[in-house]
Amino acid sequence: MNKPAGPRFGHSACPHDCPSTCAVDVEILPDGRIGRLRGSPDNAYTLGVICAKVARYGERIHHPDRLLHPMIRTGAKGSGEFRRASWDEALDLVAEKLLEAERQHGAESVWPYYYAGTMGLVQRDGIHRLRHAKGYSRQFDSICTNPAWTGYIAGTGRLAGPDPREMALSDCVVIWGTNAVATQVNVMTHAVKARKTRGAKIVAIDVYETETVRQADMGLVLRPGTDAALACAVMHVAFRDDYADRAYMAAYADCPEELEAHLATRTPEWAAAITGLSVDEIEAFARLVGTTPKTYFRLGYGFTRQRNGTVSMHAAASIATVLGAWQHEGGGAFHNNGAIYTLDKTMIEGNDIPGRMTRRLDQSRIGAILTGDAEALLGGPKVAALFIQNTNPVSVAPDQARVAAGFAREDLFVCVHEQFMTETAKMADVVLPATMFVEHDDIYKGGGHQYLLFGPKLAEAPGEARENHFVHVELARRLGASHRGFEMSSREHVDWMLQKSGFGTLAELEEKRWLDVQPDFRTAHYLDGFAQPDGKFRFRPDWRRVKAPNAGPMGPWEAMPALPDYWPVIEEADAAHPFRLVTAPARSFLNSTFTETPGSLKREGRPEVMIRPGDAAAHGITEGALVEIGNGRGRTRVHAKFFDGLKPGVLVAEGIWPNAAHDGGVGINALTGADPVAPYGGAAFHDNKVWIKPA
Repeated sequence: MNKPAGPRFGHSACPHDCPSTCAVDVEILPDGRIGRLRGSPDNAYTLGVICAKVARYGERIHHPDRLLHPMIRTGAKGSGEFRRASWDEALDLVAEKLLEAERQHGAESVWPYYYAGTMGLVQRDGIHRLRHAKGYSRQFDSICTNPAWTGYIAGTGRLAGPDPREMALSDCVVIWGTNAVATQVNVMTHAVKARKTRGAKIVAIDVYETETVRQADMGLVLRPGTDAALACAVMHVAFRDDYADRAYMAAYADCPEELEAHLATRTPEWAAAITGLSVDEIEAFARLVGTTPKTYFRLGYGFTRQRNGTVSMHAAASIATVLGAWQHEGGGAFHNNGAIYTLDKTMIEGNDIPGRMTRRLDQSRIGAILTGDAEALLGGPKVAALFIQNTNPVSVAPDQARVAAGFAREDLFVCVHEQFMTETAKMADVVLPATMFVEHDDIYKGGGHQYLLFGPKLAEAPGEARENHFVHVELARRLGASHRGFEMSSREHVDWMLQKSGFGTLAELEEKRWLDVQPDFRTAHYLDGFAQPDGKFRFRPDWRRVKAPNAGPMGPWEAMPALPDYWPVIEEADAAHPFRLVTAPARSFLNSTFTETPGSLKREGRPEVMIRPGDAAAHGITEGALVEIGNGRGRTRVHAKFFDGLKPGVLVAEGIWPNAAHDGGVGINALTGADPVAPYGGAAFHDNKVWIKPA
């Protein structure tokens, strides 16, 4: 008797917006369905570990609520009333509406709007080829990375750093401003390995007692937006107690003597008053890193989502230069490895199309743009049509009151290509069903490591779901847009890019499964000089000329501190708004992704706000009670969760829940602002002054 066939395994990469970009082994069941996902044990960064939400990815792929067919709206906007349509009918209508907007208001009235629902370079970035071929408005990608990248590059001159695998070789790993247990699990893999094999200390710095803080040897919980004060005090102690590597700075830094003089008054006592940390905590941290040459500063995104976030990132990275930590294997400061990939995306993005420099609209300001703000529109025409992929702005964009008003416009045409009926899709005129990562071919790069990884198609898509590239090609044909990239398959795009970038062929990458492009030790540690004209790390950056990869229009840069310092431009609490609110990631969600899967919903429960019991008592709030939080932007309702791991006057709400999950149907981003962070834009999601009261 023949035994029933068992599962087989395919190899891919996690497509989601996480620096880990894990190499995954995908269980393919005999009936073609997807089972469990596992981290690839032979990938030197993933090391067999992935997060729980991705491990149970089969819940998403085979979810009964997946979109399976194109749909055209029949009821009022936001009613959720649609009828099934064929792909031809739906795409013909989309093309008709985009051409109509172009005829009436000009090509720039069409705005292809996208982001990081997939990090695959073909499926995510191919939207630009359509944008450029038609002369549609461009997008300034401001929602996530800008303050962090700018602050890091201000010092180093380049978005790259020591090999992240070196964390396992460190004697101290400082995890600053990221809840790695929840959002970058492989950081913990390597840090814990260093602790087990070398006795290394793990330090976690955050604005509340996260699981990462609880697992650390030293956990520092400070007030939101005060990280630069801590960094300055640490450098003050380094100079005071002779931990500073003066010989290193003389060779590798621009103005160490000036920095030392500047920091003379930035004492632990000064920083304690700002951060809420004790003087003893600051002194102990400074002593630990000052006496541990092999200290690896793993700098996250969370602490930069403040109005002074760029300054905070620069100050934190400066500590590694004052200490000379860059010289050592297992030492230095790392944020993201984006600069090491040098990929030629000409064919994917249509970067060779002439006349493509149209206006660049700020994605964070979509609310202001859709409601006709002339400044946000950069003096151009109104946005009459949106084509949206890989993002859910009706839930995730800041300034939600204006976002909702904009999407409610009767004269706005919206097409959304999605996997589920998100709140953005519900506001659309046409909804198209999208594939998931195991249902199409794509290539991925790891911001948190050094691998290029290919993700092949491993399963058939359900119903009539189609990949992003298919939609780009079909719309281009209907819109009269021409470019060689529209004639290529997804695999051909990957192969062309790899060859043009000097990384071999797709066939070679498929055989290897991934490609390690980590620079050599000297380059990664800047031992031949930092990526500045004179080779010196910039303690004193020229904020107007930082070569950030995604620099937008200049924000309020004039008052930025010349040297590392605490910059008090955050939304401080006041009498009317006695609390500061941080909208942190939830462990089982990723932005608005996974909010539909049973495992994630079971773990997260319901929208809640963490509040100290003493603060709650002072405002008449009881444990588990429904509360209302508000400010001048809006208000929302959640349940109170008592939590001691906060500083007084701080609230934390984890996760971007759908608006509909909140009592009253208004989500947490009703409270967040879209004003640009200095110097090059970005949204300060974690920087909000609010009031709170029983609902």
